[in-house]
Amino acid sequence: MDFKLPDLQYLGYEIKDWWENLPARKWLNDNPNLIFGVTGVSLFLLLVIIIWLLIPDKTVETEVYEKEWYYDLNTEKLFAGKVGQTAPIEAASGPLPNGQPAGVRAYVFTYVDEPNEAERFIGFLETTDPNQVQTESRAIVSGADAAEQWGQGRLIRRLQDEQWFPANSRGGRYIRKKAFQPNENGERARYYPPD
Repeated sequence: MDFKLPDLQYLGYEIKDWWENLPARKWLNDNPNLIFGVTGVSLFLLLVIIIWLLIPDKTVETEVYEKEWYYDLNTEKLFAGKVGQTAPIEAASGPLPNGQPAGVRAYVFTYVDEPNEAERFIGFLETTDPNQVQTESRAIVSGADAAEQWGQGRLIRRLQDEQWFPANSRGGRYIRKKAFQPNENGERARYYPPD
């Protein structure tokens, strides 16, 4: 079987003839108002999309808390304290047997909107690493750098643990991961501030 190339001299005529006899072309020629309508709607949608993309994003307002949770290592109870204190802080029960303050930062979470005491839990405790020099520089950093900076000079542990782990160590990351792990219904834990 021989393969024969189409005659290129007549190919242009065949394409032109095919295009002129195309049923859709005839229908479009008979309905020009429809073409103008579709074109108008398309241009309107394009204009709306361009305007929507050019409008700057609204800033997300974050809730600023006046108090945060602390945990008394002597009484094993939560108490609310002023925001921004560096743990360990003084607790109502007095100092620990070693003379250090008994109050450490507590991260309290819940899975429901209006939790009662039984529906909230302590994800982990945080204190300052006494072996590291603390700096008061709190530059705003985002992304992975912010997480790394947050962990510098901090020790964390779960409520049931005895050992403290550096927050940015493998053990510290495991504790944070467990605290934010979804429950059996797939709901994510969220921070619950004191009243």
